[in-house]
Amino acid sequence: MKETSRRSSWSLAFRTGGSGLSSVKKYINRDLSWLEFNRRVLEEAEDPGTPLLERLQFLSIVQSNLDEFMSVRVAGLQAQSKAGYSKTDFTGYTPQGLLKRLMKRSIRMVREQYRTYRDLLRLLAKEGVSLASYADLQQEQQQILTEHFKQIVYPVLTPMAVDQSRPFPLVHSKEQYLAVVLKREHAGTPEDEEETYCAIVQVPSILARTVLVPGRRNSRKLVYLLLEDLIKEHIGLLFSGYRVVAVHAFRATRNSDLTPNEEGADDLLQEIEKELRRRQRGLPVRLEVEKGIHSEALDLLKDELELSDEFIDEIDGPLDLGFLSKFAAALPNYDHLRYPKYEPVYPEEFDETDDILSVLRERDVLVYHPYESFEIVNDFVLQAAADPDVLAIKMTLYRVNVNSVLIQALSSAAESGKQVTVVVEIKARFDEARNIAWARQLEKSGCHVVYGLVGLKTHAKITLVVRKEDAALRRYVHVGTGNYNESTARFYTDAGLFTSHPAIGADATALFNEMTGYSAPHLWSAFAVAPVGLKPKLFELIDREIANAQAGKTARIVAKMNSLSNQSMIDKLYEASQAGVKIDLIVRGVCCLRPGVPELSENIRVVSIVDRYLEHARILAVSAGGNEEVYISSADWMTRNLNRRVELMCPVYDKGLRLMLMNVLQMNLADNVKARELQPTGSYARVTNELAPLRSQFEAADIPLWKSVAAAFDS
Repeated sequence: MKETSRRSSWSLAFRTGGSGLSSVKKYINRDLSWLEFNRRVLEEAEDPGTPLLERLQFLSIVQSNLDEFMSVRVAGLQAQSKAGYSKTDFTGYTPQGLLKRLMKRSIRMVREQYRTYRDLLRLLAKEGVSLASYADLQQEQQQILTEHFKQIVYPVLTPMAVDQSRPFPLVHSKEQYLAVVLKREHAGTPEDEEETYCAIVQVPSILARTVLVPGRRNSRKLVYLLLEDLIKEHIGLLFSGYRVVAVHAFRATRNSDLTPNEEGADDLLQEIEKELRRRQRGLPVRLEVEKGIHSEALDLLKDELELSDEFIDEIDGPLDLGFLSKFAAALPNYDHLRYPKYEPVYPEEFDETDDILSVLRERDVLVYHPYESFEIVNDFVLQAAADPDVLAIKMTLYRVNVNSVLIQALSSAAESGKQVTVVVEIKARFDEARNIAWARQLEKSGCHVVYGLVGLKTHAKITLVVRKEDAALRRYVHVGTGNYNESTARFYTDAGLFTSHPAIGADATALFNEMTGYSAPHLWSAFAVAPVGLKPKLFELIDREIANAQAGKTARIVAKMNSLSNQSMIDKLYEASQAGVKIDLIVRGVCCLRPGVPELSENIRVVSIVDRYLEHARILAVSAGGNEEVYISSADWMTRNLNRRVELMCPVYDKGLRLMLMNVLQMNLADNVKARELQPTGSYARVTNELAPLRSQFEAADIPLWKSVAAAFDS
């Protein structure tokens, strides 16, 4: 692929004495980099080449991403700032300075988000679908909606007055409310006539956010009304004897990060449940208000939520565009405005037999989701659960879908007398409650359930099956880069390795023993395991490439991950670049490394791909002096993954499978349709060249294109 040229002007801008560059210039701030990632998601919503309803989906993702960012990252910075912490991080920012910059950029992004929203609504109207205002509806339609309000909506609403006897109620995080300003209809004195009263009404999230308006005669157009607009029009019914002066929507985001006392807790599960109850009472982080909100209502909200103006965003449009995801998905007969349907393919290696384990006795198999079906993972566990010769099943669970086949299979295996051990991570952010429910269900079935480890999150994705064969035991293992979640497996790209390799099986046994019991650190034959051994292994691999480069040998690193923010990992990559190692990084989200800087990172290229599927696989390939090595992993190169989680990196021993993964990496690097390249400034630019258009996610749907090489080595 043609090399992207480096701008010579950066030589002067960044050269301050070779490796003596200041930290401010060497690194990109993690949170500013995250905002750049969310901007790339927004660009997909703005892209006219993206199908219209998919553009609405991307706009919804921008909203949900920003909500989580505010409730975790911004909340953490606010806490540091309020505590008086003012030290700079390794990128040169204090919490106070970073907060100001983040809020300014996020507000600009929200403005752009809503401009895009209005553009998309105009395009949607041309396709016969519109979000109407109540005033635009015919009288007959309004009458029908009034009846709908009285029968369906009104009984669910609760007006909450705010006065001396009724204090300001708890405003739940990320829920929409209406702030209502009132006056008495029949005041006794002139003073009473001027006195205003405030109340709030929650827009019930249990009801659909959009209401289908009865159509006009002989019209095929679909017209919808937002639920909050319907409530606004009839809000007076909740306050008899009062006149509505103003009604506007608002929405608060609270600190949602859990801080359980793991060391002091007698029962970790109960401690997490207690923290979940506290989450709705977390400190307010951000307030969104509808444009034109009444000054008295705004003053009340500011006082009660204790937020300064920099954390208040006045929105010109409906609050919380997250509703667009369900709205776009539910529109009937509009498939021409969506991506073409793609049905994942069952891996061809298992076409000849239903006996998965028999295939794995002969060869390793690597699958790549979502192009290949996650059903193979379900079937692997289902077959093990039903096999009378299987003695034990051990598995880690981080995020599991509703109605999980895997949970049912593990429960069935335990009920049939097998030894079933499940490490359920109950600290998985925003999935804590669901994982607690799964853990209890598994325990009732007789599974041995471990709730993760104190001080660490268990993020490794691994399943171990132990089977009696002849006079010995054989171990079968699945190692993945993504969660055991069949829902997300349809739109996340992830790799999974099935193997019965003895070294991997032995390491899998040792890993589960460390997670469930008391074991001294294992001398791993195949695995590299965080928090102790993964970073040293990565350093060892990079140091070997450095030595090869210095010896004049081939030296190259290709790494694919979600995020790169650990300072020591970045410094090691800088060292490798300066030694002449060619480095290609495929980093979908946060990247604190600054590529293309002369005498620092001129041999490093970073690309990000944002497209139909969420790029989620973690893959590492190193040239190893011509004997390429390839690894798959659960870990990003972030401090939390390397130091505070149980993570796993596993080698791919089969040469054909290694080449298959290298094909996937090369497709990503060759993408010139949806790839953006990280610039030395910290911004991203679309990859452009004179080659034929190549969209890696669409290319990957042609499975033989990248998988046939593996078959060639098996024959």
